[in-house]
Amino acid sequence: MDQRSAWVFVLLLLGSACGSDEPGGSAGSTGGSGGHSDASPEATPDSAASGSGGFADAAVDAAMDTTPDDVADADVGDSSHPSERVVGVTIDDVEPIDDIVDSLASLSAKPTARVVFDEHVPATYYEGPVAKIHAVSFVMGELLDSFYVEGYSQADYEARTMEYLAALGGTVDVWEVGNEINGEWLGATPEVVEKMSAAYSLVRAQGGRTALTLYYNHECWEQADHEMFTWAEDNVPGEMKAGLDWVLVSYYEDDCNGYQPDWPSVFQRLGDMFPSSRIGIGECGTADMAKKQEYIQRYYGMAISHPRWIGGHFWWYFVGDMVPKSKPLWAVLDAAIAGP
Repeated sequence: MDQRSAWVFVLLLLGSACGSDEPGGSAGSTGGSGGHSDASPEATPDSAASGSGGFADAAVDAAMDTTPDDVADADVGDSSHPSERVVGVTIDDVEPIDDIVDSLASLSAKPTARVVFDEHVPATYYEGPVAKIHAVSFVMGELLDSFYVEGYSQADYEARTMEYLAALGGTVDVWEVGNEINGEWLGATPEVVEKMSAAYSLVRAQGGRTALTLYYNHECWEQADHEMFTWAEDNVPGEMKAGLDWVLVSYYEDDCNGYQPDWPSVFQRLGDMFPSSRIGIGECGTADMAKKQEYIQRYYGMAISHPRWIGGHFWWYFVGDMVPKSKPLWAVLDAAIAGP
């Protein structure tokens, strides 16, 4: 049995029958900042975590051995891949789902909703809400917020990835395989790299699209080897540098002394490091109500002259700030999306 057949066989045994909708032309956590809503569902062990041996191990082995040539066409140059601006927002809580869907559907451009999958919550919890979101929006699935990565073993991280792929493969368009991946709080770097690499390989083995979010920390890192460019250069494997569909940057000015980066230079350097990936902002926001409008206008109004710039932005506080759509900041966001 070849590697692809072995992988498909394992998935069938696990009960997965996953498709992959692709974002169209106009598509598209804060770990250190602690952006999670208090309204998350009751925490229960991931349903796949307790079964990370046996079939799960075989699936991981098959996926890790799979080369890009073995994967169905997932080239970032594919004409079905987003080629225009991505309008991203972050969904850190899937309730109230009807108001969330209404807020998304009413925006001037079809958005990409980045859904944060909470720690120790089974994938089945998200099946209904993500299907409703996907009906009006593209979806990027964040496999695990950076704040919780250290609490997952390698086997648990892989099992969680497989569980979510099996349950949501048909309604998630892009998988965020690592969130704020260079943050000091994720744990020992070799372990973080192993988790990130395994998730990437598992998604690629199913022909899925992948995103990696880095944490921009210019002169506000705690350990120099975790500076964004240093960490990425030293620790992102060559296969991922060449194969990631999206490489995004999470940045919170409030966490970095109010510093405003030279974004054109940042993304030029990022684009050079990841020569095939589309690039953009993967997470931003502020808890300071007095600053929110200015931040929204500035970030969603960014225009970077780079051939692979997609925008994104993915405002962390969308549910709190813009749901329901009668909240004033929803109109601010919509105006920023619509542009002048």
